[in-house]
Parts: sequence; structure tokens; C-alpha cells
Amino acid sequence: MKIIDAKVIVSCPGRNFVTLKLLTDAGLYGIGDATLNGRELAVVSYLQDHVAPCLIGRDAQQIEDIWQYLYRGAYWRKGPVTMTAIAAVDTALWDIKAKAAGMPLYQLLGGKSRRGVMVYGHANGEDIEQTVEQVGNYIDMGYKAIRAQCGVPDLPSTYGVSKDKMFYEPAAAALPAENLWSTEKYLNHIPSLFEKLRQTFGPEPHLLHDAHHRLTPIEAARLGKALEPYCLFWLEDAVTAENQAGFRIVRQHTTTPLAVGEVFSTVWDCKQLLEEQLIDYIRATVVHAGGITHLRRIADLASLHHVRTGCHGATDLSPVSMGAALHFDLWVPNFGIQEYMRHTQMTDEVFPHNYTFKDGYLHVGEEPGHGVDIDEKLAAKYPYQRAYLPVNRLHDGTLYNW
Repeated sequence: MKIIDAKVIVSCPGRNFVTLKLLTDAGLYGIGDATLNGRELAVVSYLQDHVAPCLIGRDAQQIEDIWQYLYRGAYWRKGPVTMTAIAAVDTALWDIKAKAAGMPLYQLLGGKSRRGVMVYGHANGEDIEQTVEQVGNYIDMGYKAIRAQCGVPDLPSTYGVSKDKMFYEPAAAALPAENLWSTEKYLNHIPSLFEKLRQTFGPEPHLLHDAHHRLTPIEAARLGKALEPYCLFWLEDAVTAENQAGFRIVRQHTTTPLAVGEVFSTVWDCKQLLEEQLIDYIRATVVHAGGITHLRRIADLASLHHVRTGCHGATDLSPVSMGAALHFDLWVPNFGIQEYMRHTQMTDEVFPHNYTFKDGYLHVGEEPGHGVDIDEKLAAKYPYQRAYLPVNRLHDGTLYNW
């Protein structure tokens, strides 16, 4: 079964997505997500100019060989652009193989390890009271796990807080917006949010929080220790992970579970974190970590060290990624949780899919493949629009981590 065409589709149904469609001489096609938030066109060029010409004529069934060809054969390995492009090809090939087998993708991976995929939603508010209200709304919708973010006094904007409480999109400006940040104000405020949440809802709902790479190790240790009485499911991205050893300091001072990895592109980005058991959840994704083929390797290494998966699932991943991730989640034995930020109706119409939400879980359909397609005619009605994520500055003007 030969690959005869590789189409790169760019569309903006409310936000930018890059989609790869591989067609074969058997009449089957596969879909892969290639979206890299704020750097979408870099992946478009990588695919169109460098990857697509190498795919034509190759056997679509040779997934592992094609993965190695694109990774080892490039010589310049790793990095988010390269690995997002490889992921798109890999996801599309798994989609094709599952369709050829007449099976839903999870069956090819080894079958179900669970009946459904527990997901968490995003509750946020301008202040503690609003966030408490939004957490209640998510509980009413059936969520068993909720990420809670709230505004910080005297800061005009805070990561994770949006005007639209259901559809949060931070990449919303043609040039990067500049936000103001104060670690001191944040650290003094956030424990009060979770104190109020536990007072209101008790111990039952799983509560999560994202520090979004803004803390030093000792600051993260302080926050983790302050949050211990409220039994968080996890504290996410407490520290930037370029220096993986930084998590040792956090680990030495708190028992709050730690999660990181949405920006990781290979197993090498998390090798030390996993081997030294410095985290509890690995958040690498299908689309940014080389596809299902490579994410399986990350999950297998994690399982040896008591680390569970918690894949990133924000709206900068298209429904194609979500569909593939859910098949992966359904199979992977050391599953923890799956992030689920709902896409807009406009996005869902461009990417028809068969996964459904019920009582805190996502469920995939039984159709062959990963269950997500793209309406190319509708996608063409939404042309690319340049959009950047914000940046942060401290009060003295120093550029900081967003």
C-alpha cells in the first residue's frame, strides 16, 4: 500500500490548525495533526518542503521504518518543529493501518485497559469566588477532575483566566501581548483558592493547578508544601524543565504530586525525570512528541518508574490529536488522566469526530482508525491568521516565563 499524496491543510476555525492528510493507492487515507501553537507555518514548511517528497511511493504499512527514516535520516534530530512534523506523519499512518485492519486504533495498540478515559476540565475566574463558581459548574457537567486557575490581585491578567469560561485561547493576538507577572503575589494568593475549594466541595473532586513554568525550584517547593493540606491531584509545570535536575529540590520538600511535559518532544527531555522518579505524571503529547510510536516509548519508560500519563489536551491540539490520544489513553496501562479543553462548534464542524463525553469520561467509537476526519471544503473557508502566545514581564520590565 503506497503513499501517493501528502496534503498539508492549514485552517483557522477560531484558531490555527495544521493537518496532514496522507493518501494511498489502496483508496485509504489517514489524518494527522501538525499544529505547533504560534509557530504553525514552520511545521507547514517542514512538511511540504522536506518531508512530503520523501513519503511518496513509500509503503504506508511500514510505520516504524518511516518514523526512523524521518528521525534518524534528518541528522538534525529532535526539536518541536521536527517532532511535530514526524508526529503528523505517524498519526496518519496509524490511522491508515487501523482502517486497513478494519479496527479502531486502540485494538492495534493492544486493546482496552479501561472502559473510558477520565478527563479534567478548566475552571477559571477573575477572583476566588468566580473560580469556585466555575468549579461547581464543571462538577454539575459531570467532571470528576477540574483544573482551577484564578486571577491574582494587582495583576491585570493571569495565565489560565479567560473571559469565555468554556473556550480559552491564549494565542489571540497578531503580535505577542505583554503581561505583568509577580511570583510573590501569586504564591501568597493561590493557597487561599484551594482552601476555599475544599471548604466548598469537600475531598471528593480531583483538583489540579498549573503554575505554567513560572517558579524556581525552591518557589515551587514552597507552593507544593502550602498546597499539601488540599490534596491536589497534581501541580503542573511548576518549574521549567530544561534543567531536569531542578525537580529534585521540589521533590525534596513536598509530597504534592508533580506533572510536566507538554513542551517535551522526545524521551530524552524526560529521561532523568522518569528514571529518578522526580515527577508523578508525564504530560507529553501525540502531536509534539513524535506521534503514537514515540509516545509509547515514553509511556513504557515511565511505567518502569511509577509515573503515569497525563497528556496535554488544550485547544492548540486539534480534535485529530484528541482522537489519537484517546485511543492511546484507552490502551496505555499506566494511564493517569487526560486534559480535555473543549473545542468550539466551528472547530468541531471542521473536524468531525466520534469521541463523546459522559460522566467525567471520554469514550471513542468503534469505527476503524482514530475516528477523526477533516472537512476540507469547510476548512478552506477559514484561512490562516497569524496569532502569538503572550509573553510575561516582571514589574521592573525583565522578560519572564509566560
